[in-house]
Amino acid sequence: MNVQERPLRIAGDGFDMLGILALPAPGAPLRSTGVLVVVGGAQYRVGSHRQFVRLARRLAAAGYAVLRFDLPGMGDSPGAPVPFDNCSPHIAAALAALLHAAPVRQAALWGLCDGASASLLYMRATQDARVAGLALLNPWVRSEAGLARAQVRHYYRQRLLEPAFWRKLAAGGVGWTALRGLWKNLRAMRQVAAPSLTFQELMALGWQAFEGKILLMLSERDLTAQEFTEHAATQPAWRDALRRPGVSRHQLAGADHTCSHPASQLQAEDLTLDWLDTMA
Repeated sequence: MNVQERPLRIAGDGFDMLGILALPAPGAPLRSTGVLVVVGGAQYRVGSHRQFVRLARRLAAAGYAVLRFDLPGMGDSPGAPVPFDNCSPHIAAALAALLHAAPVRQAALWGLCDGASASLLYMRATQDARVAGLALLNPWVRSEAGLARAQVRHYYRQRLLEPAFWRKLAAGGVGWTALRGLWKNLRAMRQVAAPSLTFQELMALGWQAFEGKILLMLSERDLTAQEFTEHAATQPAWRDALRRPGVSRHQLAGADHTCSHPASQLQAEDLTLDWLDTMA
């Protein structure tokens, strides 16, 4: 793609990070909204199967300034790794670097997995008026009870409907292992939450307080996405959150967690571009 890229040093309070800024080709118009890619999981700025590189270049070719960066302890950024629920200062520093390096007036945060969760936690902590949108792919809300609920609903229920499962059970095969797993998950679903606010509840507060646009993308073949769906449907803090104005929800048909198939990657990119165009 005909875009320009350059490294960017991101200096924070006690940390330094490396980012890669992607811009449209020289002379091409630049949109007024920039995009900050918040990397999730144990990944760096490239992403699984170059997911974030492809995304950034596609968006830059369409006129958007895009910054993807390494959190401390990942990729080319020095320091100790930071947990996703403690990286608001790093997102703030990267956002400031993007807005300084590119003449844009606002930004959207684009996050995968716990990068999506970190984006919501950032908005909860800062209510940053410079952020006009949140693009969230398979947000991370895992807890023991939530994982158990998703597994019961999406795995064990399907297994119980399969004739092969009952044949194995009658023969003394692996069916007993599955039943023990089901019982373990049913017990975990009944666990009592701690009295203090969980990170999932803080995410919900960030979602509810955010006045900009939210793009929610959920992969069809992803347990993390299924956990999020179950959590949002059953937890009081998330009640009506997905139906509030400004939220666009899409299921990525056949996609896995990182949209590893080219068609899934393209679908996520298309949805992101269409959504960004509503803020331009």
